[in-house]
Amino acid sequence: MRTVIQRVKKASVTIDGEVYSEIGEGLLVFVGIEEADCEEDSNWLAKKIVNLRIFNDADGVMNRSVIDVKGDILIVSQFTLHAMTKKGNRPSYIRAAKPETAIPLYNSFCDEVGLQLGKEVKTGVFQADMKVELLNDGPVTICMDTKNKE
Repeated sequence: MRTVIQRVKKASVTIDGEVYSEIGEGLLVFVGIEEADCEEDSNWLAKKIVNLRIFNDADGVMNRSVIDVKGDILIVSQFTLHAMTKKGNRPSYIRAAKPETAIPLYNSFCDEVGLQLGKEVKTGVFQADMKVELLNDGPVTICMDTKNKE
């Protein structure tokens, strides 16, 4: 699983002109799932994300997690995170998981993040044409990949 995590002041997902999900301060997490990903990857990533100390403490040092600041999390599926661009100019998405694999793992990941966070997470809609708005805080953007755990 590959993620792009952004610390935000606010973020939202709009589908067909209607706001579907929105959060205030917290994390916007784009997640891409590949065929080789499994429940172990999902659980590791969920725990890592909610405990990332990327929010400022009283001294202005990134030393607090989204749990510590009582922030929210918005998770958006994004298969394009697995784009391969070595050949030509048109990306290949062959490594991205097919929906029958990706949807259950995406749902499981969202559930596990919510469990670790201690409250419901907001989401986009898998395979929908989504418009994502965010106000990046910092900016702070972290990329994580379960293939690089060690």
